[in-house]
Amino acid sequence: MEESIEGERLRDPITGLPIDLLAWEEIEKEQQIVRIKAERRRHKHVTIIEGLDLPKDMMKRLLKDLKSKLACGGTYKEGYILLQGDHRRKVKDILVNEWGIEEDKIELE
Repeated sequence: MEESIEGERLRDPITGLPIDLLAWEEIEKEQQIVRIKAERRRHKHVTIIEGLDLPKDMMKRLLKDLKSKLACGGTYKEGYILLQGDHRRKVKDILVNEWGIEEDKIELE
């Protein structure tokens, strides 16, 4: 990382743009698509939520919130949340209304 010289901003070594102008996290969040799908595993329905780019502690907090609101069991695996039962529409409502994810960024399968 380059050091700041008086009156000059830090620059990104790849793009050459000033670092404070870059908002990669916002761009990634805007392009993020959350997929909610239902599958049958071992003759039971499960809901899978993929595409959430949240830190591990936030994913676990979301899982706990979903399990309590939907009265079901579930787990967090690397990169996705798995809930027991078919809860696609309810999960979408919770993500939009309580977690602030835009409705057009969520795909139901």
